[in-house]
Amino acid sequence: MKHQRYAAFTTIAAIIVVLGIVALWVYYDRRDHSEDAVVLAAAARYRFDPALIKAVMWRESWFNPRARGSHGEIGLMQLTEIAAGEWADAEGVKNFQFEHLLDPHTNAFAGTFYLAKVFKRYLHTDNPIPYALADYNAGRHHVLRWNQGAAATNSAVFLAQMDYPGTKQYIFAIMKRRLHYLPEFARAPK
Repeated sequence: MKHQRYAAFTTIAAIIVVLGIVALWVYYDRRDHSEDAVVLAAAARYRFDPALIKAVMWRESWFNPRARGSHGEIGLMQLTEIAAGEWADAEGVKNFQFEHLLDPHTNAFAGTFYLAKVFKRYLHTDNPIPYALADYNAGRHHVLRWNQGAAATNSAVFLAQMDYPGTKQYIFAIMKRRLHYLPEFARAPK
């Protein structure tokens, strides 16, 4: 009798664990794809890599459009008021207010505009991605400090000279996640 109760208990426990794992996987998968439409729209508008946009969103907000950062950044791509204002001015957006960035579409467009803008600063390098992500995360003034000598064009040297471990981790995390997203966007209609 004890053996039967133990077997029933372990069977039920195993079923609960499996259901929990499946529910968690569904939750993470849904969240991971929750902003794909706005990513594709922003990528098309600014002719920019959708896998990189999505990886930045993943790292910045984990796809939470209402995310707020510790330094006043908001939304999916954690934009500052200054960056958002640059986008609004460049795009001729009338009556723009910073809180509009809580809208996923607006945030994705403003963030992609800004990311594409900083990316273009580093097209002369062997790999503009680390430079652009450092600029996006730590600011241009730090990039100018880190990209001296060979680091001005060599991304490996640039990363080695970087003295902000948090920014370096940020860059590596996004670059790794971008590789994860590349296949899904390779299949996306152009």
